[in-house]
Formats: sequence, structure tokens, C-alpha cells
Amino acid sequence: MLVLARTAEAARWLGDAFKGRDTDKIYWAAVAGVPKLRQGTIDLKLAKLPGKGGERVVVNEREGKKAITDYAVVEDIKGVAAWLALKPITGRTHQLRAHLEAIGHPILGDGKYGGKNAHPDIADAPKQLQLHARSIALRRPNGRTLKVEAPLPAHMKATWAAFGFSARPDSDPFAER
Repeated sequence: MLVLARTAEAARWLGDAFKGRDTDKIYWAAVAGVPKLRQGTIDLKLAKLPGKGGERVVVNEREGKKAITDYAVVEDIKGVAAWLALKPITGRTHQLRAHLEAIGHPILGDGKYGGKNAHPDIADAPKQLQLHARSIALRRPNGRTLKVEAPLPAHMKATWAAFGFSARPDSDPFAER
């Protein structure tokens, strides 16, 4: 998802909203396995490491920066895979990918963080990264909220169909948080 400003004033407002963390972002992901807790918070500090395969982020409680992600299982396939709704509270590079790998449920198709665990042998499931910026909500200067939702991309629609996931969750899994 890409948010663009059409005026200088709007650009300042957007910049301030993202800097001040005045945005609510929801991501959808298909992950390997199913978290034991249906809803939870991942609070693990992350640090960037250089490497020959490009920058990588790892859990490092001593030198890392604060990183928090709320998650909720929307649907699952009997221990094989799950559809998660993710809400990053902080905004670290590769935060969602690193957090999910750290709790043992890498995002499907994420070879960089999940290795071969991110590519389970599931028929008809595309091998691309199964992470989608689903929605963003921003409080406007007039007090109203601007919310934008993006439909699933084609490769994720194929995964949702292969797993039998519904196209939309029945309710907002974060409404009570």
C-alpha cells in the first residue's frame, strides 16, 4: 500500500502522522503452523545485522530496539498454516517477518527469515511472500479518520483459495484491544 500527498500541507501532515505513530496499520499474513495463543503481543527487541544476503533483522534483547507487534489468528488449517492479522505498534525494518520467525511461525514464502520452514509442501500454494498491507487508518486534522483498505494481491488470493480461507474476516480482531 502506498499513501501519497497531493499538496505540501498534506505531505507535512502525513509525515507528522507517521513520525508520531498516529497511524493504525493492519497487515495480513499466511504463516507456517498456528500460534498456540489465538491473540497476543510479540514484544522482542530487534537489531539490524549486515550480511552477504543483504541486511537482516534479528532478535537481540541487549542491543536491539523496542519492537512490538499485536497479532490475531483469523483462520487456521489444523496446525498446518494460519491466516494472521498483524498490527505493528512500532515500525522497525522487517519487524513482522523477524517477529513471526522468532515465535516459530514464519510467513509463508519468506525464505530470508523462515528458510525452508517458510515453504511447506502445500499443494497449489504460491511460493511468494504471503504478507499484505491490508489497511491504514490516519486521524485527519479535522478529527475524522481516513481509512484505506487494499484488496489481496493475486498470489495471495491463490493462497487463500488453496487453503480455503474466507476473503474477509467477519470482524476486526483488534477491536477490543
